[in-house]
Amino acid sequence: MRTALRTAVTGAVLAATALVGGPAQATPPGPGVTGRTIGPTTVGDTDHVLREVTLPPGQSTGWHYHDGPVHGYVQQGTLSHYHPDCALDGAYPQGTVVREPGGPGDVHLGRNLGDTTLVLEVFYVLPHGAPFSEDVPNPGCPFE
Repeated sequence: MRTALRTAVTGAVLAATALVGGPAQATPPGPGVTGRTIGPTTVGDTDHVLREVTLPPGQSTGWHYHDGPVHGYVQQGTLSHYHPDCALDGAYPQGTVVREPGGPGDVHLGRNLGDTTLVLEVFYVLPHGAPFSEDVPNPGCPFE
């Protein structure tokens, strides 16, 4: 059951580095944010990929969206999830699931505001060959 849950669950993160003035630019993940692919499978023209994403305390994923739906399972820590209005739209503690529908209309940022490393198991359902995330500029939020 746990293996099925790991494979079928996962929400993605990867968003925000604040921009203060200057031209709009993509916001890459913060220092120490990593992703490790556990299991990729391609069926037809769709990639199904399970990854482990880690964010050290105080770091974020950078602002981004995904080209397809993403499901995440919080294995350790708490994910603070934001949309472009800069408001917290959810805090996901260990053992919870987050879902992101995908597409450029679902720009978001994941942050680790805690004092332990955040570990997510993320299941991506993407068009074949698509990147895990598409970086976008900070929408004007005062945080990274």
